This record gives sequence, C-alpha cells and structure tokens, in this order.
Amino acid sequence: MNPTIDLNTLFNLDTLIEFLLGISLSAAAGFRVFVPLLALSVASVVGHLDLPTNFDWLESPQALVVFAVACLLEIIGYYIPWLDHLLDTVATPAAFIAGTIVAASFAPEMNPLVQWTLALIAGGGSAGLTKGLMNILRLTSTGVSGGLTNPVLSTIELTIAIALSVLAIATPLVAGIIVIGVLIFAIQRVWKFFKRKPSSQQSESIST
Repeated sequence: MNPTIDLNTLFNLDTLIEFLLGISLSAAAGFRVFVPLLALSVASVVGHLDLPTNFDWLESPQALVVFAVACLLEIIGYYIPWLDHLLDTVATPAAFIAGTIVAASFAPEMNPLVQWTLALIAGGGSAGLTKGLMNILRLTSTGVSGGLTNPVLSTIELTIAIALSVLAIATPLVAGIIVIGVLIFAIQRVWKFFKRKPSSQQSESIST
C-alpha cells in the first residue's frame, strides 16, 4: 500500500460519496450504535457495498447475526426505564468506536495511520456529536417529565437511526447534506450546554 496520499484519489467524486456515506452512517451510530453497523453488514452481504479487504468480517453471515441480535437488544433496552440511562453511559464511547470503524471502512486507500486518524476525527467525531446531542435532550426530557417521555425520545432516536442508515446507503449525497446540517445543529447545542453549565454553577455558589 502506498503510504503517500494521492490528492486526486482524495478529492474525486467517488471518494466524496464514500466520505458522505461514511459520516452519515457514523452519525447514525450516535442515535443507535448497532443500527448502522447492521445496515452496513446487510448491504455488504447482499453485494450492494464492496468493503476493503480488512473489513471482510463485516460481510460475513456471522457478523450479520451478531449485529442483528445486538441491535434488537439495544432497541429493547432503551424502553426499560432503569436501563436506558445505563445504556446511554455505555453507548457514548461505543458510538464513538462504531463511528470510527464505519468511517474507516470507507476511507480511501492510504497509510493506515492516516486512514484511522481521519476516521477517528470524521467518523468518531460525527457519532460523538450526535450522541452528545441526544444525551442533552434525554437529560432535558428526564428533568421535565421525570423520564415519562423517554420512550418517545427513544422511538425518535430509533427512527432517525434507521432512516439515516437506509438513506446513507441508498442516496449518500442526500444523507450527507442532511447530516452536515444535523452536525452543525449538534455543535451549537453542545456548545451552549457546556457554556451555560459553568454559569449556572457559579450563580448557585453565589446564592449560597
């Protein structure tokens, strides 16, 4: 493998589409970790996607079954009141890892260090942002309703994960445009959340 980065390879149309496909599936991992992995495995098993050799394990029937079972358990878990918060804790780093793996599977052929660094930033970052956004919304939902609206939020998360995964595989360009908008919104919400948090803590300390 050539360790240098070919700029023509990086910036051609096919690479752009693969990049948008990768970040779209990565962003979907922030809503549900295993839904985009299952979609990717199904698409590769039926021959719709041709993954690099080092990701052949995603194309195996065994991986398909594992992802299907994990996806089902994840979906059920988010409808159990005491388990959904625990899943959020575990799913945050898991989404980051899943997003990185998905993005790496669509990265152009290059030095592995560069490939995984790009995947970490683009894929892991996209998954981390969408997961962070949903964590903030879940905290708000729990605070307002005492957790009663969390099943509704879980259904919305699942719907977005499925729709985004299917759309990414079917029309990566459209999915990529939507995801870029979602990521911009997520950055704004996460930034406001952390910017407001120290201010509120400071106000509480002054009042006491």
